[in-house]
Amino acid sequence: MTAKTSTGARTRARELALQALYQKQIADHDLNELKRQFHEQVAYDRVDQAFFDETLCAIVKGEDELADIIDRCIDRPRDHLDPVEYGVLLIGTYELSSRIEIPYRVVINEGVNLAKRFGALDGHKYINACLDKAAQELRKIEIEGGL
Repeated sequence: MTAKTSTGARTRARELALQALYQKQIADHDLNELKRQFHEQVAYDRVDQAFFDETLCAIVKGEDELADIIDRCIDRPRDHLDPVEYGVLLIGTYELSSRIEIPYRVVINEGVNLAKRFGALDGHKYINACLDKAAQELRKIEIEGGL
């Protein structure tokens, strides 16, 4: 496994994707602008670049569908979510729905860790509950199979 495809590189790719999604929410940059800016960052050299690019593109292009899933898993209007929480939920929901090779427990754990690192004090608890609810819907067979 090379440095660019290691678990750490994938975690860093999620962190960078969260930053890009935050910027999209705050500054309303389009996908091409986000990719240009983040590809130029030194941090981009240390991430799983393919995973970052695939994740960011899929989330930006499929945000409406992902937001519909998120709406079913949260207890408040989406516009009341902190931008970091929303970004973490977008990443986690995307992975639960489209990256079936990543175990649901890993998706939830990575989301919780992102929220701990970048979010509000106890935001990780909310992320854990929301992603768990999304996993119950999107990974029912995996969960029931005890995987």
